[in-house]
Amino acid sequence: MKKEKISDAVIRRLPRYYRYLDELHAKGIVRISSGSLGKRMGITASQIRQDLSCFGEFGQQGYGYNIMELRAEIGHILGVDDKRRLIVVGAGHLGHALLQNFDFDQGGFLFDTAFDVSPAVIGTTVNGVTIRGMDELDAYCTANHPSVAVLTVPKCVAQEVADRLIALGVQGIWNFTNVELSGNVFFENVHFADSLLTLSYRITKHFSPGVKEPK
Repeated sequence: MKKEKISDAVIRRLPRYYRYLDELHAKGIVRISSGSLGKRMGITASQIRQDLSCFGEFGQQGYGYNIMELRAEIGHILGVDDKRRLIVVGAGHLGHALLQNFDFDQGGFLFDTAFDVSPAVIGTTVNGVTIRGMDELDAYCTANHPSVAVLTVPKCVAQEVADRLIALGVQGIWNFTNVELSGNVFFENVHFADSLLTLSYRITKHFSPGVKEPK
C-alpha cells in the first residue's frame, strides 16, 4: 500500500465503494467495470480509478474489478478486518435508536455494551446489548480496551465525557452531541442540522430559479 497522504475526499468515498460492492456481491454479481460502478454511484470512472490507485493496483484492463476481491481489499483498507471494540455512551432516545437499528457488526466492530446514567435503563438490554451504569465505565475500558466510543450524551456533559473516554484510551469518537469536541483522538462529528440544511439548499437551488450560484 502506498504511504502518500490520502485526501479526506478519497477517504470519505471509500465507505461508499464498500457499501455498493457489498450490495452487488449480495446480488450475485461477480465483476464490474469502473464505468458501470461509476454510473451506479454517480461519479466518473476516472475518479474511481484515481481513488483506488492511491492504495495500489486493482482490476484488469478489459476485465474490470472482481467484486468480492475489491470489496475485501477496501474492507481491509477501512480496517473492517481489525475487529475493534466499540461502546455506546448515552442510551437515551438517539442512543437507543442506534442500538436498535444500526448494525455495528457489519462495520467489523465488536460491540456488546452501552453506558448511561439513568436507573430506568441500566441493567436492561436493547437488541442484545447490555446497558451498564457510568460507574462501570472505567473498569470495562481497563479490561476490554475499546477503540471507538459512540457519544450520544447531552451537550452540557459532552466534553467532560469525551475527556474521560480519551483518558481511558479510546482512540476515536463518533460524536452525535452536536458540540465540536477537542482532544488528541480522531473525531467523526455527525451534525444532523448541517445535513438538513444541505438538503434545504439543494431544494432551494433546484426549485427556486431566482437563487443563483455565486461566481
